[in-house]
Amino acid sequence: MDNFVALRDCHFTSSPDPDAVFPWFALQVKFRHEKTVSQALRGKGYNEYLPLYHGRHHSGGRFRDVDLPLFPTYVFCRFDPLQRLPILSTPGVFSIVGTSHEPLAVDDEELECVQRLIASGLHAEPWPFLQVGDPVYVEEGSLRGTHGVLQRFKNKYRLVISITLLQRSVAVEIDRACVRPASFHSAAAAIPQRYYAAT
Repeated sequence: MDNFVALRDCHFTSSPDPDAVFPWFALQVKFRHEKTVSQALRGKGYNEYLPLYHGRHHSGGRFRDVDLPLFPTYVFCRFDPLQRLPILSTPGVFSIVGTSHEPLAVDDEELECVQRLIASGLHAEPWPFLQVGDPVYVEEGSLRGTHGVLQRFKNKYRLVISITLLQRSVAVEIDRACVRPASFHSAAAAIPQRYYAAT
């Protein structure tokens, strides 16, 4: 269960430092206001990230194709955790995911895997959070370098990528031949490589 940072603990800053690189944090926002919050943060000069997927929305008795948030009610943002009042004063933002005393940064590797998935153009979708499964590493294709959990569903394989801090996951169909056990990849990476000049 998430704990959230109280507004009274925040410090004020007029604008983000354009040269500083801060961790990614997750903001809990109002339902269906993710895009509005994302645009508002960008307008304030923050580096925000809202991963979307193509889905179908039922409205007025009809279905239409729309871009929906992969992590509903959450937007990711880089900012100085000591100067967060401008973040929390953004319309639609409820809180910053963290403890009762401070925000908690999102795992960089997990978010990079999500970004790589979005950049691949493959169809992704929200998925139940997985705590157990077969950890794998993608060695081929547009998702090469991505870590996740392999799950078989309806005779197809899915790569499940999770943001542990949010207890949320996303999934994409994948060719079983493109992945290797994560333990195999780690062991191979640990073997010293020797290079010999051609004679």
